[in-house]
Amino acid sequence: MTDTPQSPREGSLDAPTRHPLDWKNPEFTDEKSLFEELERVFDVCHGCRRCFNLCNAFPTLFDGVDESETMEVDSLPRKVYWEVVDHCYLCDMCYMSKCPYVPPHPFNIDFPHLMLRAKHRKFRDGKVSTRDKVLSSTDRVGSLAGIPVVAQVVNAANRNRTARKVLAGTLGVHEDAPVPAYHSRPARKRLADRLHTDGADATEAEGTRGRVVLFTTCYGNRNLPQMVEDLVAVYEHNDIPVKLAGTEQCCGMPKLELGDLDAVERAKNVNVPELAKLVEAGWDIVSPVPSCTLMFKQELPLLFPDDAQVKQVAAAMHDPFHYLQIRSRAGLLKTEFPQSLGKVSYQVPCHLRVQNIGLKTRDVLNMVPGTEVEAIERCSGHDGTYAVKKEFHEVSRKIAQPVVRRAEQADADHFTSDCPMAAEQIANISGKVEATHPMSLLRRAYGI
Repeated sequence: MTDTPQSPREGSLDAPTRHPLDWKNPEFTDEKSLFEELERVFDVCHGCRRCFNLCNAFPTLFDGVDESETMEVDSLPRKVYWEVVDHCYLCDMCYMSKCPYVPPHPFNIDFPHLMLRAKHRKFRDGKVSTRDKVLSSTDRVGSLAGIPVVAQVVNAANRNRTARKVLAGTLGVHEDAPVPAYHSRPARKRLADRLHTDGADATEAEGTRGRVVLFTTCYGNRNLPQMVEDLVAVYEHNDIPVKLAGTEQCCGMPKLELGDLDAVERAKNVNVPELAKLVEAGWDIVSPVPSCTLMFKQELPLLFPDDAQVKQVAAAMHDPFHYLQIRSRAGLLKTEFPQSLGKVSYQVPCHLRVQNIGLKTRDVLNMVPGTEVEAIERCSGHDGTYAVKKEFHEVSRKIAQPVVRRAEQADADHFTSDCPMAAEQIANISGKVEATHPMSLLRRAYGI
């Protein structure tokens, strides 16, 4: 085993450094090169074990090492390597909150993007299931399930135990996993007729231009259009003009988690030029789902570091509550709230935490008089498609239990999370709390 020090060098107190991913280089998917790097990183992780309680990837690794012939990584079965990869859902929390060996430390550990490299190799080799391909095709599934009659059938089937058992047997979607409803009238269609503004009356402040393009996201568009409508209502109440992009596809995060980087590039080639055109015209961008925001702010710039439009869009992309908080500092956020929210139990999604912007959702909701927000900074265990897969669902519930326990103990008036999938996961496991999106809560506080 490598002689791994248990504490970082002094320089690791620097902010973590992200390195671009040279994913089109043949070495990126070369089996020998990949497994040499996996062994190196796993050896460091085995010597540290600081991430034992983050997700199931690390317990899988550590148990595999402990049960191996030498109790070191050099005898870890290749099968366990792939099990570790499958349990990583790219939440990024090991990189951001735990690992003392991330760059600029000379060990240069980037566990999540090494897992992405392995996922890409697995996808390229055709070793992903039809189920996984279907679940990650959010645009296609949403457009089909959103056909009026089909939506009614799909939603009814998702609520039927017999139908869910059939789905579990045929597609491998766990019968107890929360699955979203589909709306035949998506958010973009609901808003298209009235969001026609040139933003001429916008007020610039602190780097924001005061007019935003709303990237609705697949989930916001097809599964939770009310969240999108509430965001528009809150922004317009605060005199922030909102418009939609002419075209919008999935941000690519589900395909990233699958390792299908070519599909990520295809989505980028549709979304980024359209958004960049609007940025050049003087618009900011907001996205109501943290994973989609992170995709544009972090993952696409790492995958396409030489694409000027990707950089342009990343710089203009904002979390919606962070945007409101920036406007508040400039005195441009209305603070007349006729409706108190009481006590709010708030789960902070992983993909929001890694954006390093602080707890802006909590801060904005705390502006409402008579409101107390308790933040829970733990993973929900949902993470895209992980929680709905038959083989991972029980593990996802175990990961979520600390959040469920705290949400129930809070005995709050509302339970919320910026990630609607995380919120539904907690509500589904608990059965005692009901999920409401924080933007919907803010709209309620405004009484609009």
